[in-house]
Amino acid sequence: MDQSKIRNIAIIAHVDHGKTTLVDQLFKQSGMFRDNQVVEECMMDSMDLERERGITIMSKNGSFKYKDHLINIIDTPGHADFGGQVERVLKTADGALLLVDAAEGPMPQTYFVLKKALALHLPVLVVINKIDKPAARCDWAVDQVFDLFVKLEAPDHLIYFPVIYASARDGYATEDHHKRGGTMVPLMDKVISFIPPPKGDPEGPLQLLVSTISYSPYLGRLGIGKITSGHIAVGQDIVVGKEGEDLKPTRTTKIYRFEGTSMKEADRAEVGDIVAVAGIEEITVGLTLTDPQRPIPLPGIQVDPPTLSMNFMSNDAPSAKEGKFVTSRHIRERLFRETLSDVALVVEELQGATGYKVSGRGELHLSILIEKMRREGYAFQVTRPKVIFKEENGKLLEPYEELIIDVDERYMGNVIQNLGNRKGQMMNMKQGSGMARLIYKIPTRGLLGFRSEFMNETRGMGIMNYIFMEYDRYAGEMKNRNNGVLIVMEPCTTVAYALFNLQERGKFFVGPGVKVYTGQIIGEHSRDNDLVINPGKGKKLTNMRASGSDENVILTPPTAMSLEECIAYINDDELVDITPAAVRLRKVILDELERKRAGRAAAGPKK
Repeated sequence: MDQSKIRNIAIIAHVDHGKTTLVDQLFKQSGMFRDNQVVEECMMDSMDLERERGITIMSKNGSFKYKDHLINIIDTPGHADFGGQVERVLKTADGALLLVDAAEGPMPQTYFVLKKALALHLPVLVVINKIDKPAARCDWAVDQVFDLFVKLEAPDHLIYFPVIYASARDGYATEDHHKRGGTMVPLMDKVISFIPPPKGDPEGPLQLLVSTISYSPYLGRLGIGKITSGHIAVGQDIVVGKEGEDLKPTRTTKIYRFEGTSMKEADRAEVGDIVAVAGIEEITVGLTLTDPQRPIPLPGIQVDPPTLSMNFMSNDAPSAKEGKFVTSRHIRERLFRETLSDVALVVEELQGATGYKVSGRGELHLSILIEKMRREGYAFQVTRPKVIFKEENGKLLEPYEELIIDVDERYMGNVIQNLGNRKGQMMNMKQGSGMARLIYKIPTRGLLGFRSEFMNETRGMGIMNYIFMEYDRYAGEMKNRNNGVLIVMEPCTTVAYALFNLQERGKFFVGPGVKVYTGQIIGEHSRDNDLVINPGKGKKLTNMRASGSDENVILTPPTAMSLEECIAYINDDELVDITPAAVRLRKVILDELERKRAGRAAAGPKK
């Protein structure tokens, strides 16, 4: 492919603004599928978790041909917790499509991804998506994007951006938002005319910065990146390394190009091509493949530091037998393997204890890793998340987030009260048409577990988005929850009769017929202290019956908690027990007597 006919574009946007749907339409309308071929939705969402949650977690590469041009597309995540993916893949792009919802306008993640694109001086084509919405405000959205460019101090040659209006769901794009219908051709034409071809000397020494890692069960790890100089061929001798470090000699065994959503083997690739290279041992993100005669390693990839950490430990509960991989060595190998492809994740061995401190961008970032490991057969346990504090000039600092909430005015009071209890500071409030937009500065600690409470308070109708803002002074103590928990006394199977008699003590997380173990948490106490209960106690049977005392047992349905809710719920003396079969809550010390001794020791001698 002629270098001038290649276009490498990253699609960046806030979560749920339509990136993956837009990519689907570009693929379908470019003619890469035959008329009788069945085309699935969300082709770029390859993980089960992505399809279930409707979000993009891992960045993906794909391509299509249009008017004798090859357009390489990089679909990026929209959630702030996966910002490390965006930072990596923008290195492979020569331009960006910034998607903005016509009704919502730029959101916190829009600010984040645009800032990263402008830092790399990428030309940005703005796509105002979802113009078919009844609440669409196209002109207002464009004005808001322009204000965002000005706020980010974009240079003059980038600030006057072209705009295309689109409805990815209905499959059309237009330069005039008053005209509806048509195809995606105006967008594809604008990509070819506005996004520049890749730069680089085809006769120069090889330079390929690895920005993504893929895995094949037959070939091992594959390094994916864009060739910025020279060419690469199968069997070619190369050296691998980072700037300022020793380079290791190696040889390529396979090269793959991206065609549609799949990879196709190739013998050779030139400047501007985005390819996957196999045969390089211990390949990681940030390494450069370069020429052994004229080695020129590229600068590595800089990512923002993590703000939240959890401890991962091997599972010592009776439930551990449900897992396939249970030892500390298994967990260590899996966690360090994840860091090869996720540069925003940091794994450290705990000093003086068995386990690993895993640091990431947020609650969702870490919970997705936990869910992936659970589905792969791992059994382990995790502690309550803790924010990563800093100390500067003798002052303790903690991370703060900018939180933007859109909520019906009826529920505004409850939300404001809750955020006040979580040390949130209101920065701005706008009201109109029965809706309110609240902008808060809030400690990251204050957001742990807030999403589920927020959805309950707003009857599921509220929208919340947040993004890392800055490190600021420590906000003080913050109570995680007000109530104690219901703890199992001894191993048993829960019985409806026992649960019925214990109902007034609190709410349960499990129903009847569930196997439980000593020290497991199965409910929330109605008071502020913990209570040890026996949920397996059955009714003593006699041959006497009485119409008044033998009424039907009516149970309140148990409260089902998601993985994120479990992680946010626990206190420091509790753990989340994770196995392929279930997610449970437990006390760190399972035995009641041992817990009391530890509590007395922690309280110190009586005065």
